[in-house]
Order: sequence, then structure tokens, then C-alpha cells
Amino acid sequence: MMKLKEFKSFHFEKRWVFPLAMASIISIFIFATCIDLGTVYKINSIRVNLNKTTSFAEEKIESSPPPPRPTVPRFAYLVSGSRGDLNKLWRTVRAVYHPWNYYVLHLDLESPVEERIELASRVENDLVFSSVGNVYVIPKANMVTYRGPTMVSNTLHACAILLKKFKDWDWFINLSASDYPLVTQDDLLYTFRDLKRDLNFIEHTSHLGWKENKRAMPLMVDPGLYQNTKSDIFWVQPKRALPTSFKLFTGSAWMILSRSFVEYCIWGWDNLPRTLLMYYTNFVSSPEGYFQTVICNAPEFVPTVVNHDMHFISWDTPPKQHPHTLNINDTDKMIASGAAFARKFKQDTIVLDRIDGELLHRENGSFTPGGWCKGDPPCTKVGKPTRVKPGPGAQRLRGLIGKLLQQPKFSQSQCQ
Repeated sequence: MMKLKEFKSFHFEKRWVFPLAMASIISIFIFATCIDLGTVYKINSIRVNLNKTTSFAEEKIESSPPPPRPTVPRFAYLVSGSRGDLNKLWRTVRAVYHPWNYYVLHLDLESPVEERIELASRVENDLVFSSVGNVYVIPKANMVTYRGPTMVSNTLHACAILLKKFKDWDWFINLSASDYPLVTQDDLLYTFRDLKRDLNFIEHTSHLGWKENKRAMPLMVDPGLYQNTKSDIFWVQPKRALPTSFKLFTGSAWMILSRSFVEYCIWGWDNLPRTLLMYYTNFVSSPEGYFQTVICNAPEFVPTVVNHDMHFISWDTPPKQHPHTLNINDTDKMIASGAAFARKFKQDTIVLDRIDGELLHRENGSFTPGGWCKGDPPCTKVGKPTRVKPGPGAQRLRGLIGKLLQQPKFSQSQCQ
């Protein structure tokens, strides 16, 4: 057993252990801090001296430009359709397909389940689509009523999917099953590779004309927002005044948008896209105004706007809800326009066969040939996706874009 004297001595020593330990820790901390500060001081002194005599390596790293983007741009497509559009949509997709691009396909809720399943099956069983993996079918169909805001909602949904699934595209293009290309994808890629990647091709005007009284001021409700069956919009009273916090623009529902603008519409960091989305909920034909009004009320994007939708469309004057259906007699005008796309077409008409034969050189329902094509028959296998072989369509398209970008017309046509 421990004696009483030893017990008292032990407790006396134990009483000093904690203060001694704390003093030691504080001393070590102060010592380490002094060394650290001295080291930092010496490093900063060396850095200052080095900067006086030569450029510091860190400066060279910071001033180096970011890695260059691929010379050949990438397009991200939405191709959409409705009841009875399966074969039309399939033909359009194969005509605009390129392994370097990305594609989201959508048949709306009005189309039968069998058509949507068949579309997904065709994509899954296509050897090129399955090997490349750049075609995505939206599995849960959206209701799209076209006169109401649901088409805008569907377009934004596709944009969100493309941003999430594919990280490296440059421009977004929306097409319907009634659209068709007038140039090959090689023509399109070749022409756009020399353009600034922030350009937005979106037809627009602030001169609403008859649309002010017929579309901007009336209030309507679209049942497609809350029903699973398609029905027409209905009107409510009273009419509303034109907005004062933003300026309204109108134009084409078909466009080529830069990735940076698409990100702005989806993320909406200054809330303008969301505010306008709510406003256009009660606007007739909102796809013809929403994106125009967003881009022209966002000052950072105004200098990027090209006032053209890259489509050939034949309208009445004033335009009605739908444009003329194009036929073989419109072929020369389509070619002369220099546009990349045209609409609208009926299914499997002779004018599409002529476009396939004379402009796209596409045979027997195959893909539009390009520099990527390999295999026998051609385009059954994928070669080098960035190998681009432009044709006459590139010259026509370059001519049109050159005129659009020519100053002062380019600047004078932006958001006016």
C-alpha cells in the first residue's frame, strides 16, 4: 500500500502536471507560429524579388488561355411530334443525324402509347444510334398544345435534359416532325465552326402590330397545363395592359440558341426568365414570344442576336396560326433562301424526295452522308466524327449568314 507521505507527494506532483502541460503546448504553438510566419515572410520576400527581376511561373500559368474548344462545333437537337407523326419524325431525325451531335426526341401525350414505344424501340435497335449513344427519347411524354405555353415548357424540358446529359454542345436547335433540312449536317458544322459560339439565331421584332390586341392583351387559360387530354384554350376577362417592366417581342418559334443563353433560360440567375415564363403562361402562341422577350430584355445577350431563324417558311400576310404547307413548286425558293431548314411538310411527299436526292444525297431512308460515314452500305458504321465534307449547301448557308452578320445591318437589326 502507498504510504501517506508518498500519497501526499503524488498528489502534489499531479497538481502541477496540467499547468506544465498547458504551458508546453502554448510554447510549442508560439514557436511553430513564429517559424510559420518567418517562412511565409521569406517566401513572400523571395516572390517579390523574383517579380522584380523575372516573371514568376505562377503568373504564366494564370495568364495562359483556357484549352481550345473543338474546331468542329456540336449541335443539340430537340425533334418533337404528336399523334401520327412517328414516321415523319423518324425521317427528319435520320436526315439531320450526325454522330458528333446530340438528339432529344419527343412524341407528346396525344400520340398513342404504341407510337412512343415504337420510337424508343427504333432508337434502341438502330446499330448506329446504339453504338454512339447520342440519341435520347423522352420516356414520359409531355402535353403540348402549341397555342398555349406547354410548347415552351416542353422546349425548356429538352434543354434541361441536354444540359444534364451532354456537357459539350454549343448550339441548341428545335425542330418538329414537319421540319426538314435543306443542307447536310456537314454543311452546317462547317459553316458554324468559324462563328462565335455565343451567337443566337432568333427571328424577332418589337413591332407587335395586330398581335398587340389579339395576343398580348387578351388573357387565356391553357387546359393542357392541368389535363391529360388536349383541348383548345379558353379566354378570360378582363384584358390586361401591356407590361411596363419589360418590352415585348415576337417572332418565330424555331431558332438556334447558344449554350450560354440556354443556360441562362434554365438557371435564370437574375429571375427574368422565370418572371417572363409566368407572364407567357396566359399568352396566345407563347413560343413565338417567350425566348425573343427574354433575350432582348437581357442586355448581355442583345449583342449576340441574329435576326433570322435559319428556316424557310411561307406565311400569309398577316400570318395565321400555321404557315403554308410546302410542295414541289417551292423547291427553287427554298434553295435560293440559303436557309438550313424548311417547314412545314406533309409526310413522304415528292418535295422531300427531291430534297433527299438533290440537296442531301440521301438514299433509301438512310442517313444523310457525311465525312463520318463508313461501312457497306455507306453510313452503317461510324468513322471519324469530326471529319467534315461540306458541299454546295455550305456555300448557300455561308452566303446567308454573311449577309446577316454584315455591319451595320447586324447591329441595327438587334432587338428593334
